[in-house]
Amino acid sequence: MRISNVSIASGVGAEEIKTELLRKSIHFLIALVPTIASLNLGFTVALLGAGVMVYAWAETLRLSGRRVILITRLTDGAARQRDKGRFVLGPVTLGLGAMMTLLLYPEPAAAIGIYALAFGDGIASLVGKLLPVGRMAFLEGKTLSGSFACFTAIYMATYITSGSIEMAFFIGLIGTSLEALPSKDLDNIIIPVGTGLAATLMLGLPL
Repeated sequence: MRISNVSIASGVGAEEIKTELLRKSIHFLIALVPTIASLNLGFTVALLGAGVMVYAWAETLRLSGRRVILITRLTDGAARQRDKGRFVLGPVTLGLGAMMTLLLYPEPAAAIGIYALAFGDGIASLVGKLLPVGRMAFLEGKTLSGSFACFTAIYMATYITSGSIEMAFFIGLIGTSLEALPSKDLDNIIIPVGTGLAATLMLGLPL
């Protein structure tokens, strides 16, 4: 199915969908963090911190009219309409959310929190754009279809990581509730930290 056909059906412009696809492609990459951290936690945290600082530097330059190879181009392509002419905060909160989750919680709770961020939030946004069923105005336009997709993604990621159906169900509910909050880019911190905490408590791991 072509993007133009999907956009007509959902009432969303093709350019908006392309932007969301690019944004969430970057978003999904954060799912690599637990694997890298399993090899070297310190290096992973340092890499995330350096990434946040380099991006913030590049974004500051972009706003002053200067460009940084690749980073500025990706930022321009992934910026939502609400971000035009402003500092695009999403990549900063994405990196911070993953970094905080790694530092706050032991494995596998940290991995569950990061997977909830990567897949739950990412898939919810895409489905909400492509198939906007049950739009909720009081939650800044979040959709029931997006929330269902979010629950399914977090449930599957948690079940694969923990092997527990009960835990996957409750983490899915918690992650979906956090994703539904009208928190804009702060959900990149709220979702992994919140689901990571819940996973830590349910697994009986030390904080």
